[in-house]
Amino acid sequence: MHRNLPPLNALRAFEAAGRHESFSRAAEELGVSHSAISRHVRGLEDRLGAQLFRDAARGVMLTRDGRAYLDRVTPALDVIGEATDSVAETPSGRLTVSSEPLFAAKAVIPRLPDFYETFPEVELRLDASHALADLERYEADIAIRFAHSGVLDVPSDVLSTAPLYPFSAPGLLPDNRITPEAVRTHRLYKDRGNPVWETWCAAAGFPDGLVPDSRWRMMSQYALEATLHGLGLYLGAFDAVEYEVRSGRLVQVSEIGIRDGAYHLLCSQQGMRRKAVRQFRTWLLEQTQHLRAG
Repeated sequence: MHRNLPPLNALRAFEAAGRHESFSRAAEELGVSHSAISRHVRGLEDRLGAQLFRDAARGVMLTRDGRAYLDRVTPALDVIGEATDSVAETPSGRLTVSSEPLFAAKAVIPRLPDFYETFPEVELRLDASHALADLERYEADIAIRFAHSGVLDVPSDVLSTAPLYPFSAPGLLPDNRITPEAVRTHRLYKDRGNPVWETWCAAAGFPDGLVPDSRWRMMSQYALEATLHGLGLYLGAFDAVEYEVRSGRLVQVSEIGIRDGAYHLLCSQQGMRRKAVRQFRTWLLEQTQHLRAG
């Protein structure tokens, strides 16, 4: 049977450039040069006798023909990928995981040696960012994000509901115990945006109005670093600071903990068709099971 098929590399280059509407991002995704993407696209346009892209202020934009072609090519490449996965004995290929920085640093990276040993054929790319990747446009295969109750309106798996406890540098507080006076006089750091210090103070039975309006706001990893240098108190999950506590750089200053939202794992329906995505999801859920206990 004769099929009118362009070269596969040209289709992959066009499909990636079309999803991102950027030759540069397509080149980064496929691990080739910008000129290679441009060359493949020009060759494809010559073969089709149609213009697929036009220049835009930022990158390129699909033409009407380009959009129609992309809508057919993307699912076709998905089918080829799924067929390959179904036959392959072990998962392989590149897997892009977009994760919030603190969770990536404390919960994912320390466990990666086990993943690499179990799935050596998978090339894992970890993108630590607060920006939510567009899974439908294949900016990432999996996203890990924190959300408060009821915020997520897409299917997801809960990774961590670990309670939040207060921590400080050793010796910052008398007897390494938190008091209402300590809350009133020290900078208060936290690893999320909710008014968690107010919630924690209420759970501890402290008087109302202790938490000042002008709290120090930092990204979570910087807030933790500031706490390590004795600049204030930190409210976060134990798993995020376990290494620092065990090494003596931080102390837990109360046994009272509160729960506030959860970290979730998200992946698109298209992504779940890939064996590598399914394996990573199962692996990470097993690795973080203790963070959902209780």
